[in-house]
Amino acid sequence: MEKLIITAAVTGSLPTKKKTPYVPITPAEIIEAGVRCEQAGAAVIHVHARNPEDESPATEFRLFEEIYRGLRERTKLVVQISTGGRAGMAYEQRSERLTLAPEMASLTTGSVNFADSVYANSPQLIERLARDMKIHGIKPEMEIFDVSMIRSAVELAERGLAEPPLHFDFVMGLKGAIPATIENLVHLKNSIPPGATWTVAGVGAAQLVMNTHAILMGGHVRIGLEDNIYYRKGELAPNERFVERMAGLAAEFGREVATPEEARRIMHLKRSG
Repeated sequence: MEKLIITAAVTGSLPTKKKTPYVPITPAEIIEAGVRCEQAGAAVIHVHARNPEDESPATEFRLFEEIYRGLRERTKLVVQISTGGRAGMAYEQRSERLTLAPEMASLTTGSVNFADSVYANSPQLIERLARDMKIHGIKPEMEIFDVSMIRSAVELAERGLAEPPLHFDFVMGLKGAIPATIENLVHLKNSIPPGATWTVAGVGAAQLVMNTHAILMGGHVRIGLEDNIYYRKGELAPNERFVERMAGLAAEFGREVATPEEARRIMHLKRSG
């Protein structure tokens, strides 16, 4: 079994300082969170930007650039930039940050009904983002909210718009997405192509349960305040504590944790840190 890759999704688009004082908002805070998560055992950081003035999700290139440059200077983490649409749905708002040419970027291969909105990802938008990633040498992390999205990701590879082996992130437990059950996780894992790698991101209370299953099943884990702000019921914690817990669980189960360079090999990234 390969070593465990821990991805830290440190801020996302929704958590605010009012909900948890530990969520990083400014570029400097996000960079510092990355430094601490790497020290705790993370190999990948999933990056969103936030507007420092009001904590809202941001699309400004300058913010992504500051975060990206800072993480590259101060860590060896694989920097995975989000192309998610909560901050702005238009292609231009989601594509400009790809010119930074990070090693990885997220690519959602279908649409989702969130609790209060539609996360729209048309086939045309998905194709344009995939083409941009290929041009810049970026490996997409296929964000999978339901089983049908796996087929859409595979079709991108069949059309030459993504290079196998593919890497998937199963987002489970979000209202409107696939429920977080062991049966569904096994089905998702069995539905991806041979040789593909996968991570699971359980939302809310599902985070720890799905992460534990992933460790035992040979997959990888995503933790962090983007998906879940509670370490346990009623107890808030910073991102690095969630990383430490995953590293500790992996040790208990006899599975080593991957360094950033080992993660690059496991996910077949072409560039090193």
